[in-house]
Amino acid sequence: MPAHDFKGRRRRPQRSDARWVVGGLLVLLVLFVGVLYFFQRTRDLPSFLANNQVLLFVLWYVDIILIVVILFVLLRNLFKLMVERRHRMLGSKFKVKLVLTFIGLSLIPVLLLFTIATELLQGSVDRWFTAPVQEVLEQGAAVAEELVSRIEKGTLRDASQLLQDIRPIDLADPQQRPELGDLLRQRLQTTNLAMVAVYDERVFIQAAIDPQAGITDLPELPADFLSDAAATGWAVRPVRQVPGQSGRLILAAAAGPPAPAPDESGGDQAAPPPRPIVVAGALMAPSLAEKTERLIDASQSYRQLEVQREDLKASHLLTFLMVTLLILLASSWVGLYLARRVTVPIQALADGTRRISLGDLDHRVEVAADDELGVLVDSFNRMTQELKRNKEVIEQSNLELVAANERLAEERALIGAVLENVAAGVISTDAAGRIFTCNGAALRMLRQRESEVIGLAAADAWRDPERRKVADLLSEELENGHLARELHLVLGGEWKTFDAKVTAIDDGESEQEEGAPGEGESGRVIVLEDLTELIKAQQLAAWNEAARRIAHEIKNPLTPIKLSAERLLYKSRQEDPALGKALEEAVEIITREVASMQSMVDEFSRYARMPGPRPTSVDVRRLIHETIHLYRDLKPGVAVRGNIPTELPAAQLDAEQIKRALINLIDNALEATDAPGVVEVSAERRTGTLYIHVADSGRGVPVEARGKLFLPHFSTKGRGTGLGLSIVQRIITEHHGTIRVEANEPHGTIFTIELPS
Repeated sequence: MPAHDFKGRRRRPQRSDARWVVGGLLVLLVLFVGVLYFFQRTRDLPSFLANNQVLLFVLWYVDIILIVVILFVLLRNLFKLMVERRHRMLGSKFKVKLVLTFIGLSLIPVLLLFTIATELLQGSVDRWFTAPVQEVLEQGAAVAEELVSRIEKGTLRDASQLLQDIRPIDLADPQQRPELGDLLRQRLQTTNLAMVAVYDERVFIQAAIDPQAGITDLPELPADFLSDAAATGWAVRPVRQVPGQSGRLILAAAAGPPAPAPDESGGDQAAPPPRPIVVAGALMAPSLAEKTERLIDASQSYRQLEVQREDLKASHLLTFLMVTLLILLASSWVGLYLARRVTVPIQALADGTRRISLGDLDHRVEVAADDELGVLVDSFNRMTQELKRNKEVIEQSNLELVAANERLAEERALIGAVLENVAAGVISTDAAGRIFTCNGAALRMLRQRESEVIGLAAADAWRDPERRKVADLLSEELENGHLARELHLVLGGEWKTFDAKVTAIDDGESEQEEGAPGEGESGRVIVLEDLTELIKAQQLAAWNEAARRIAHEIKNPLTPIKLSAERLLYKSRQEDPALGKALEEAVEIITREVASMQSMVDEFSRYARMPGPRPTSVDVRRLIHETIHLYRDLKPGVAVRGNIPTELPAAQLDAEQIKRALINLIDNALEATDAPGVVEVSAERRTGTLYIHVADSGRGVPVEARGKLFLPHFSTKGRGTGLGLSIVQRIITEHHGTIRVEANEPHGTIFTIELPS
């Protein structure tokens, strides 16, 4: 995927930019070197092709073009930086700072070098044109020109002398050519000439070459050499290309006077005869010729440079300026290149971060970097890949979680439906002790609305003293994860008895929160079962049993009454004389049995008229001590004592009924205990329950009779109505308590009363 900048535009690869920078610098370097090489090569070119004027012209325009190009590129880069800075593009500040730093670091030495180099150049150029140098060059050139002039004049003089010598010879006569050749060779021997030649104007006639000169053939004469000689009578020319020699040959030509015109006969005008021309050549040594030429050329070049001195300074100034700008451009490019190596990965990372924040986790940062930024880019790409993998895992987990939640919702709905239709009240709490669910049966039992309990802590949902018992039960420590207890609450002015069972929920994964009821539990469930109606039914059954027993007991006195009445009727019909005695006996029996029935009816009447308990806050310790005080020293040899802790708290009880029950139990204990013996009444409070124990060291109760002790009209004493313990049980039951009887080891009996507190 191609890289983009932070605005989403496609960005060129960084490596391509580096190649452009390096390529541009190489091109400029090659162009600059090419210009220098061109100027070096121009020294070997002909003067008409590469004189100083042409070179300066080329140098000027090349410098100006390069300066314009460099300024354009430099200003373009700076303008782009300003635009990026104005648009607050990411990394523009860093790029501007880095570029300005590089330009600033290079600007001071470059300007210093430019100033020093300019001063040195101007000083050097001025020293070039000082008077001694000019004088030496001019005198050297004058000596060289004088030397060449003397050679030319000597050669011309020899050519003129040879022209006088050959005048007697008829050049047109071929018979005289050998004589001409001998004359030419003699001349070579008597002079320093290297060659001589005779022309009849343009027609070659005869030539001779000095074998000592090393010339292998006649040199090619310049094109206008002979014509100039014929026109002016003489001509001098230097010839560089000499066959067999590397020196310079100075040619001098002397033309003879024109021949007299032929006679004009027949009216036709004849052409003038050709003029004889003698060409003599003096050979200059190569070193001498080169030195003289260099002296002359140097003098001429010096004069030309003196004329172009200001132009030369300006051209070099332009060259220095171009080099200065080239260095600044290179500094700016290096700064841009380094800035891009930093900002481009940063921009790519910023763009990647933006796209990832928009959810495009398939985006990858592709930046060619092998330094720390490359490591950062690789880390970013690995992070993105890891995010994508985690997102896929999370999405898969989310799908599974949604499916699990749907299943849980269905199961919860099913469980909720089941809980709503069960008769038992079910309440669940989470690990923090907040009420999670509470079915309709529980709400009806506790007479609350769902909004009053759901989501609240148990202590906040049940603030009143009665319902707080449920919260206290939930906070108690469980044994093996379970707890069962009977709760007695007064709700709406009615006694309610619930069978409460608390069970811990342990999924093995939940962590215990601070203040939660148990460690390692994810919550608790309490199941309430309303036993109020069941207890009423049990009481009704007890009443039925009591009625049956009372009816059975009433039958016993009715039978002797009936038999006595029938006996009196029989004796009266028989007129038995013992009627009077029988009457007395029958009346006595009837009276005794009626009295027994009357006593039974009175006891039952008291049992039936016993009012319901009126609970108030009772100091149990004081109540027990007052009851025990009634029996102090009542039966000799039998001690009656109490064992009541001083910190026993008060309890909600009907004091009169509880005192009546205690009196009944202590009466039975004293009656069953012979001297010496002990009757002890103790009390304690454990886990919200008040325990009262009445123990004696008496005869005890047979095991088979313990189950019938609290039935009406059951007695182990052979007398009495048998309603005492029944009344005690009724009092305790109406206080929503229980009473049980056990053997008091080693002797005696112990009655234990459990009352909710």
